[in-house]
Amino acid sequence: MTAAVNDGAIAVIGSVAFDTLETPAGRADDELGGSAVHFAVAASFFTKVQLVAPIGDDFPAEALRYLESRGIDCSGLERRAGRTFRWHGRYHEDMNRRDTLHLDLGVFGGFQPRVTDAIRRAPFVFLGNIDPTLQGGVLDQFASPTLVGLDTMNHWIDEARAPLEALLPRVDLLVINDEEARQLSRETNVARAARRILGLGAKSVLVKRGEYGAILFSPGSVFAVPAFPLEEVFDPTGAGDTFAGGLLGHLAASGDLATPNVRRAIVYGSVLASFVVEDFGGRRMRTLERDAIEQRYRQFVALTEF
Repeated sequence: MTAAVNDGAIAVIGSVAFDTLETPAGRADDELGGSAVHFAVAASFFTKVQLVAPIGDDFPAEALRYLESRGIDCSGLERRAGRTFRWHGRYHEDMNRRDTLHLDLGVFGGFQPRVTDAIRRAPFVFLGNIDPTLQGGVLDQFASPTLVGLDTMNHWIDEARAPLEALLPRVDLLVINDEEARQLSRETNVARAARRILGLGAKSVLVKRGEYGAILFSPGSVFAVPAFPLEEVFDPTGAGDTFAGGLLGHLAASGDLATPNVRRAIVYGSVLASFVVEDFGGRRMRTLERDAIEQRYRQFVALTEF
C-alpha cells in the first residue's frame, strides 16, 4: 500500500443487527449493531460510506434515520420480509471471552449481496465477516477498487478454508485477531502466522490483539501499536469493526496509502475502538465529536512517543 489515491467513498458489505448485550457492567437490549454498522459509523467520521446489507421488515425508521444522519448512504440496504439479524451475548469478567446465548440470523441467513452501479465504483471496499464465497462474489461486482479490506472469523476458517484462501491474493488488508491468525496459518507464533498468511497472497495482515493493541505485518515491515489505556470497558462488542472503520476512513479521506499514513490510520482506528467500548453497543458513537477523536489521537501519540 504505497500509492496515493483520490478521496472517495468506502463500500462496506456485512451485517446489520440488533444486539442484546450482557457484560460485568450491566445489560442492554436491542442495540443497533452488526459488523457493517460498526464499521460504517466509525468510517463516517472521516469520509463517505456506502452500506450494503440486508434488513428485515421490522427495521425501525428511527434506526435508518440515525445512519443517514451520519452521512451514510443506505441505498444498498436491502429490506426483506422477515426479522433483522439478532444476537444475544454474555461477556465474562475479563471481557476477552463471551458466550452466545441466542442467535437469529433472520434475513441475513439468505443474504446474496448485490451492489448498484454507483456503489460498484467505490475505490475502497471492506468485506465484512460473511461467507468467503459471498465475499468473492460481491468483490467481482466492483469495478476496480484501489484497496480491498477483508475480515473473517473462526467459523469460516474451519468451514470455508478453500474459498477464503483463494480470495486472499485479491486482498490488500486482512484484518483478523490473533486467534484467527493462528488458526488460518496453523502457526502458534503470531509473527510466523502473519508471514505464512502473507505467503498465501494477502498484501498485508493486521492482527488485532484486543487490550494489547494491534500489529501490522507487510512484506517489508512490521508496525505495532498498543491499545489506548482505559480504566473501564463497558462493552467490547464492535470494537474490531470500529477499529477497521476508523482505519479505512482515515485512508480514504486522506487519499494517501504510503506507509507513514497507513500507520497513522492504525492509530486512528485504535482511537475509535477506544471510544466504542465506553458504552453499550454504539451508544458512545452517537455523542462522539470529531474534536474528541483528534484530542485522543494526540494523547495516543504522546503516550507512544519516545
